[in-house]
Amino acid sequence: MADKSSEIASQRHSDFTNTALGLISTRSFPAIIGTADMMLKSAGVTLLGYEKIGGGYCTAVVRGRFADVKIAVESGAETAEQFGQFVSKSVIPRPLPNLDAVLPIGSRLAELIEDRGYSRLSKQAVGLLETRGFPAMVGAADAMLKSAEVHLASYELIGSGLCTAIIRGNVADVTIAIERGMQEADRIGELHSVMIIPRPLEDLEHTLPTASCWLDRPLTLPLTLKEKSQEKIELPDLRALPAELPAELPEEMVEIEIPQEPAKEQQAMPLEDDSNDGL
Repeated sequence: MADKSSEIASQRHSDFTNTALGLISTRSFPAIIGTADMMLKSAGVTLLGYEKIGGGYCTAVVRGRFADVKIAVESGAETAEQFGQFVSKSVIPRPLPNLDAVLPIGSRLAELIEDRGYSRLSKQAVGLLETRGFPAMVGAADAMLKSAEVHLASYELIGSGLCTAIIRGNVADVTIAIERGMQEADRIGELHSVMIIPRPLEDLEHTLPTASCWLDRPLTLPLTLKEKSQEKIELPDLRALPAELPAELPEEMVEIEIPQEPAKEQQAMPLEDDSNDGL
């Protein structure tokens, strides 16, 4: 199952010739995930991944037809503004091959999908809680896990002290956990932003960070199997053997007599005396 999905995704993301390029930047990881989710649901675009340049700045990169990319970027920008984390946006109609060759924004996702296995947390709701400071994120993650039936999928660091805990579970449990995590984050440090995505699309699934303990990687055999070299045994030429066996045995062969045990003499059984039969 994992091999088939990886092959389909690689083929889908491998060729973006003559497709437009769309970019939206925010200053929050939960905000960029929510923005990317809105772009995917508003138009037929493909999410390639994210560029994180430090200082909390994250950029979502999409490709597709110019009209679709334009709609997706506008919808994503509105969503980012609602979160209060919008930084900038851009639509490039026909990027030249030189741009794709230098900037690793065209083939990165396909490479990630090939290395990544199938996640056991797929198809579940996503909750993201971002804090400023690592202790606040760890405390919030612990509180979320203890408050509802959720799993900590991974965490993300984007600079400027911003840390995001990512949980997975059903929508109700994720909502309860996020509310509890917000209280704990405020108590320990600074809560920066939160996000809940009830039904993530497949493209978003591929770009969400997931810890290796949740991945089921398929067993792969070595690319080349070397066979052990076997020595060839040369058989004798039967035509060179003599047609008849030699009349005399060679001198080295000595006939050995095997002693035989003497035959045991059979003892005569005494005859019964019938003379007293009439007495």
